[in-house]
Amino acid sequence: ANKCGSNYHAKLVGDALPDDLPLLAALKRTDAVRLPERHLGLVQPSEQGKDFIEECLEAGANLLEEAGIMKHIDNLEDICFQSRIIDTPRCDALAGTTIAIAHDDAFSFTYTANIALLENMGASVHFFSPIKDDSIPSQANALWLPGGYPELHAKELSENTNMLASIRSFHKEGKHPILAECGGFLYCMDTLIDLDDNSWPMAALMPGIGTMKNRAG
Repeated sequence: ANKCGSNYHAKLVGDALPDDLPLLAALKRTDAVRLPERHLGLVQPSEQGKDFIEECLEAGANLLEEAGIMKHIDNLEDICFQSRIIDTPRCDALAGTTIAIAHDDAFSFTYTANIALLENMGASVHFFSPIKDDSIPSQANALWLPGGYPELHAKELSENTNMLASIRSFHKEGKHPILAECGGFLYCMDTLIDLDDNSWPMAALMPGIGTMKNRAG
């Protein structure tokens, strides 16, 4: 049982369970293993202290040991997973494709496995920063704007007019694919209104206004 406030709380949980479902351990409530949250997700590790994640993992290991759950580990039955045959993508399927991927504090929601797959299919991948760079990579013939937190960096994104012009020009050519997800989609709109109700011009690839609201909004 997670987040037990006291030994009595743990006892109440155990007493409420049926006989064939025993309570193996009760993990106490503590902020030592709590990951900070914000709208739409977690605060990213890069925004935390240098050793934050390691400290959380260490505290979690101590919590499991203190709860007495480790003695049950050796008694767990093995879990068998059935393998699936997945078709291997052609290694030349994306040959000649150069993908510019936005990657900085505003856009970082990508999976390494997805990028590796693109490369294994023959694509060339180049990262760039919509916050700091002046333009997307010149050799790019595809653009990926992943999710992230553009609303936290709306001022920097909006004031980087060279980058916005570069993205508009790429879009205007009309012959290159653009993938925009979540935060990247907000970046493509006319305007982004942040949590302080400030309005910031964005790339304007499509009409629309993205408005951030707090939980009460």
